[in-house]
Amino acid sequence: MLNQDLIKGAPAAAKFCGLPLRTIYHLVEIGELPAIKKGKALYFRRSELESAFRSTASA
Repeated sequence: MLNQDLIKGAPAAAKFCGLPLRTIYHLVEIGELPAIKKGKALYFRRSELESAFRSTASA
């Protein structure tokens, strides 16, 4: 179940969110987008990405 929730890499997260890659990196850098760093790879949870953008869309 957890494996299905993980997105590996910022490019995949950018595609999932429909945002430019640089925006994903910037949001992670400033702490606005939750990510897990393992080695050089970033991992994102689909549920957290959906939640992050759902809350900003309603604000």
